[in-house]
Amino acid sequence: MIIGYARTSTLDQKAGLEAQQRDLAAAGCEKVFTEQVSSVDMAKREKLEDAMEFAREGDVLAVTKLDRLARSVAHLVKITERLQAKGVALRILDGAIDTTTANGRLHLNMLTSIAQFEREIMLERQREGIAKAKAEGRYKGRKPTAQAKAEEVLKLDNDGVPALKIAETLGIGKSSVYRILSEAKEKAT
Repeated sequence: MIIGYARTSTLDQKAGLEAQQRDLAAAGCEKVFTEQVSSVDMAKREKLEDAMEFAREGDVLAVTKLDRLARSVAHLVKITERLQAKGVALRILDGAIDTTTANGRLHLNMLTSIAQFEREIMLERQREGIAKAKAEGRYKGRKPTAQAKAEEVLKLDNDGVPALKIAETLGIGKSSVYRILSEAKEKAT
């Protein structure tokens, strides 16, 4: 059985997710696991875990691109070792990599190293750009999402909704909810 895994980093990348699903279906995937989670937040990639658990000996786990699966050599090694232990092959459609062959395994290892290098260079450039913008007084940082939802937090709290449920409902951290509630109480006194 060919099992597909598709991932985008953010919810607004709907077209990218649909394109991956289309390509995986065209490659013969009978079941596709999808999720929208940042590759930086590896701990929460539940659908990848589900796909790997679902796979059985003789199956193939397919992804459209290497960066949809892993961002570091270490992470990719862990994934491929788990798959190999189960007798599951890995296929990366972009680049025609198939780990059922020695050539495919070599190609995969080389591309992983290049992908990690590219990511590190991109992050280095990003840090340099931020430092330059800060030095010039132009860096504003990202807009605080939790503070933008402070009014909603306070309304839900007034309605008796527990803080953890507020965080889940609004898609913000529980510490942000507690901070907003604490600030509101300080202002009230």
